[in-house]
Amino acid sequence: MAAIGNRGTVTEAAGFNAEADTQKLREAMKGAGTNEATIIEVLAHRTNAQRQRIKEAYKQTVGKDLADDLSSELSGNFRCVVLGLLMLPPVYDAYELRSAMKGAGTEEACLIDILASRSNAEIKVIRDVYKKGNCCYFYIIKTLVSNSAPIDAVPCVLQAGRDESDKVDEALAVQDAKEIYEAGEARWGTDEVKFLTVLCVRNRNHLLRVFEEYKKISGRDIEDSIKREMSGCLEDVFLAIVKCIRSKPAFFAERLYKSMKGLGTTDSVLIRIMVARAEIDMLDIKAQFLKMYGKSLHSFIKGDTSGDYRKILLVLCGGE
Repeated sequence: MAAIGNRGTVTEAAGFNAEADTQKLREAMKGAGTNEATIIEVLAHRTNAQRQRIKEAYKQTVGKDLADDLSSELSGNFRCVVLGLLMLPPVYDAYELRSAMKGAGTEEACLIDILASRSNAEIKVIRDVYKKGNCCYFYIIKTLVSNSAPIDAVPCVLQAGRDESDKVDEALAVQDAKEIYEAGEARWGTDEVKFLTVLCVRNRNHLLRVFEEYKKISGRDIEDSIKREMSGCLEDVFLAIVKCIRSKPAFFAERLYKSMKGLGTTDSVLIRIMVARAEIDMLDIKAQFLKMYGKSLHSFIKGDTSGDYRKILLVLCGGE
């Protein structure tokens, strides 16, 4: 039952007993009302592996699916968080991707958040889960591509072909930077394929050197060039990839900040990141949030949400 990350705010509960937790949850849903505090106490303080054990114990003891029972008892954003916590991480990612593409519109931010930040192994599992649901994942490709962008420029986002070694080829880094510059700033129009070929295949350490060389050649950060050369969803894809290469915690801190700043809250983004990263790198995301915005993530969530939804998010946040 090892944690899926080592910088999470959610860690294994000591003295874990799946049967005891099952009984607590069953009692919380008995009668006319629902004891949301108990649901938070149990599910938000257990790792995903422990929650899977609870689901199994609940099925064996009660004879029903825990997620189904909770879904019928809860509502709104609180229910979304609870149900997300009960899913295996790749299942949750696949569920979010599918939900983002349902109906008339598409939540491109969801597709970009997930696909730009996951490892090769994670993307491969997400693809497998997605296909088991009888949904062709190449539909995601078409969704990500703007009308003016070439369709063959985007499949590598989903190919999970990134080099994941630490090796930096200095000569190749200089060449990559030069080719990216010539594919964008140095020509009329932009060769998006060349950008993707480098950004989706090279390893993180190598790309950080490419970004340094690019600035020497162009006089600009690569993010600034992407903003100048591209637009719409494709611009967002490239920026997300670059930001995740530089720092995933900083990328998610920015996404969380934008989900809560100003009037209203983009709850889908807030929930997705809090559920998905609580056991992986939430400690680092919180540190970046404070560094970048001068306020704690905890205080932002507290001021922007309410009720049981606020309570469970604050537990996942892990305090100030």
